[in-house]
Amino acid sequence: MTSSDYGFMLAVCAEMVFLEKPIIERAGIIHDLGFAVEIWDWTSKDLDALAATGAEFTSMTGYVEGELIDPDGADLLLRTAERSITAARRLGNPNLNLHGTGLDGRGLPVRRTEVVTGSMWLAAEQTLRRISDLGEREGVVFTLENLNTLVDHPGTPFARAADTLALVRGVNSPHLRMNLDLYHAQIGEGNLIELINESIDWTGEIQVADVPGRCEPGTGEINYPAVARALHAAGYRGTVGMEAWVSGASGDSQSALEAFRAAFTAPTAR
Repeated sequence: MTSSDYGFMLAVCAEMVFLEKPIIERAGIIHDLGFAVEIWDWTSKDLDALAATGAEFTSMTGYVEGELIDPDGADLLLRTAERSITAARRLGNPNLNLHGTGLDGRGLPVRRTEVVTGSMWLAAEQTLRRISDLGEREGVVFTLENLNTLVDHPGTPFARAADTLALVRGVNSPHLRMNLDLYHAQIGEGNLIELINESIDWTGEIQVADVPGRCEPGTGEINYPAVARALHAAGYRGTVGMEAWVSGASGDSQSALEAFRAAFTAPTAR
């Protein structure tokens, strides 16, 4: 499996590349090209067939329904997180990814929240403590992903990286980490290298795509080779996952994956 010369595990989201092929074939191709694999909703997948590809899986959605702030929604989140743990066992226990609230098929929040109140913050932290306790009991890691509300996920609570960092830091458990998505952070906050340095001790995964367009590194404004150097300097040695569409400039998914690999390869190793 590809580990970059910086020491990162490189993974690719199978939901967004090789779209002309079934998801099982996508996972196999990504594996054959030397990358780990990430998926979203596990309920729609043949998990045994995915496992049979031989791929290493590093992330999947860690819940089916529920949200952080409503008591009934929190209970539902915990119940479906337990189901996700069972599913994850079949794929080698990848990170189990969470959001501030459930998202529909278009990435929009099931319950739109324009203003997050103090009581919502307290409720979210309490729910995440329950999640981290579940993770500790079952030996798995949940990750809380930042999103952007300007382009892709309007109305999602706790969307900014600053929000996810505050919640994860408040819970302070090795079984709850950030999924620091730099595409979303660039749209909502910017200042990516300072954000990396501030949050690295709480980060369980990095996800990447370029801005604008959410395509592979090298197609937009983010200097990903500089980001790679900053991650290495900060001591990060975890997974970097490409969660990106394939641009028209690259022309094909394999070229997009090679652009991703190149962005996270030190110049002296190229």
